[in-house]
Amino acid sequence: MSYEEFQNRARLYVIGALEAEETAEFEEARRKFGQEAEDFIAECYNLHEAFALSLRPEKTSHALKERLMTMVRQRNST
Repeated sequence: MSYEEFQNRARLYVIGALEAEETAEFEEARRKFGQEAEDFIAECYNLHEAFALSLRPEKTSHALKERLMTMVRQRNST
């Protein structure tokens, strides 16, 4: 795996979007690229956290909340 491919996979790794086989290959490349890889992964985590914190939650509608509660009640009654 090239370092550029490692960087692309690191972004997916941080959000948990790699398959098991891809994760194994990624971990192998992570060891191969050493500290440079660790620094890049840390940067990806920082960007991911900053992005998540920048999102504003949407207000849920009353209808959506009622639908969800109905589903929960139905699941609990079975």
